[in-house]
Amino acid sequence: MQGFSSQVPFLLLMLVIFVFFIILPQQRRQKKEKAFMNDLKKGDRVITKSGIHGKIAELNDKDNTCVVETLAGKIKMERSSLSLEMSAKLNTK
Repeated sequence: MQGFSSQVPFLLLMLVIFVFFIILPQQRRQKKEKAFMNDLKKGDRVITKSGIHGKIAELNDKDNTCVVETLAGKIKMERSSLSLEMSAKLNTK
């Protein structure tokens, strides 16, 4: 029992580190991505996670999809396939 009581503070420290460096940043990222998807509007320039550049032509809130217009044509895709980071870089230029 003596050995376990000396490990409790170490285990609590590991738990705190895990929460602050892994769980909370992931939750913040999910909130940003959800806000990004909800704030999309027709005409926004976006980049998909696979690297396709285009402009939002249509938004469908029923099934959470969008139509992205590219130089090659229009593509219907899930909103979750749009990249928050790459699209933000594209729109700040």
